[in-house]
Amino acid sequence: MGIINFQGKRNNRPIKKREPILVSDYMTKKLITFREDQPIEDVIEVLIKNKISGGPVVNNNNELIGIISEGDCMKQISESRYYNLPIDRNNTVGKAMVREVETIDGNMNILDATNKFLESRRRRFPIVENGKLVGQISQKDVLIAAMKLKGNTWK
Repeated sequence: MGIINFQGKRNNRPIKKREPILVSDYMTKKLITFREDQPIEDVIEVLIKNKISGGPVVNNNNELIGIISEGDCMKQISESRYYNLPIDRNNTVGKAMVREVETIDGNMNILDATNKFLESRRRRFPIVENGKLVGQISQKDVLIAAMKLKGNTWK
């Protein structure tokens, strides 16, 4: 009995080299930022209106100088309400923000960023290039990236 369906020599398929999925592919570039001299009440209104949990604080040169979160704002409210006082208009972002901010490199693989989120227990990381704020990656951005990877190899 002979070979019935011989189609010739099969060529080896070229192995496609997968580009790593980078933080910069999923980071948010249009950011809501805050200034050091902004009143806390203004920040709270922006957080509520835009349904965000915090944001970077920048100076006039768009350099990252801190980060403000809902928790930072809640501390200010707690202190004023404890003493039954209105929120002091002199309570500014500069007094409430965290100044030591951990950042992520935009060229980092998204899965490495996932591990950084898990280790640090942070909700967001700013991305800085040449001293300027260029974006921010959140846990939700990482989840979006993971869903796009679904069915692929995780390399």
